Amino acid sequence: MLKVGIIGAGRIGRVHITSISTRVKDAQIKTVADPFLNDETAEWAKSMGVEHTTKDYMEIINDPEIDAVLICSSTDTHSPISLEAIKAGKHVFCEKPIDHDVDKIKEVIEALEGTNLKYQVGFNRRFDHNFEAVQRAVAAGKVGKPEIIKITSRDPEPPSIDYVKVSGGMFLDMTIHDFDMVRFLAGCDATEVYVQGANLVDPAIGEAGDVDTAVITLQMENGAIAVIDNCRKAVYGYDQRAEVFGSEGMVALSNDSQSSAVISNAEGVTGEKPMFFFLERYMEAYGKEISDFIDAIVNDKETPLNVIDGLKPVLMGLAAQKSLEEHRPVKISEIM
Repeated sequence: MLKVGIIGAGRIGRVHITSISTRVKDAQIKTVADPFLNDETAEWAKSMGVEHTTKDYMEIINDPEIDAVLICSSTDTHSPISLEAIKAGKHVFCEKPIDHDVDKIKEVIEALEGTNLKYQVGFNRRFDHNFEAVQRAVAAGKVGKPEIIKITSRDPEPPSIDYVKVSGGMFLDMTIHDFDMVRFLAGCDATEVYVQGANLVDPAIGEAGDVDTAVITLQMENGAIAVIDNCRKAVYGYDQRAEVFGSEGMVALSNDSQSSAVISNAEGVTGEKPMFFFLERYMEAYGKEISDFIDAIVNDKETPLNVIDGLKPVLMGLAAQKSLEEHRPVKISEIM
């Protein structure tokens, strides 16, 4: 039985605690660490089968019984804790992004060289049943050569301004998932990014130095053109759609809803709204990504996403920021 330590017991930490406790058979959580740990969280963790809780994450790093670490703490701690865990010989699952600083991500890449350690980055949407089905269809050649990729990603409501100020900006916080998804669906990297952005949702987001609405156009290595549209507020729910149009056809996915029921009457034809919260939409995907991470360790396989997959969307996000600031297309090579 693999022993796991989880660093960070906030919202995403709780998601992974629940996933491992309820659906991952080859792993057991020995320790959960969080500097803001309170009695309520500690009791909840123990009710989920966690053996030990602490405010000092170094207890996890220094514990020889713990094989793998899940880093679910604040973004600014991801790369430093990654380095400490790798030095201690532990496998790492790191929530996105590894860092906003490319040089710090490269330090993690260098630390992994020559080791047999597994390192996976938390881009959970790759494990969603809908996105997996689209990727499989594209990879199997069902739509021919990809020509246009469209991704729509809109949150049901904007985050707090306090969060906006420390998020790294929309492109490194929200759009980063879409940058990873473009790579996943296209089967290759982007070479150039062009952005148009605006503040249409909340003026305070603009005052904090960020945008809340954007359209991003990307040139992909395989010649396809990708378009991402983002908005921090969609009044009808969590809007997550994608389409790949190719030389031989098209594959598309629509939103998940509570049911597929459609009411037809004298007032009109109506269906369910999309799920409102990202945890409703992607809870199964969160569980599957951890299952696959544990499976990679137990059976000595490659992780579905590695440290390079963590670097590429950050490069795209930094290119997007530069494009917005300079009002021009930016090549990824400029960021490298």
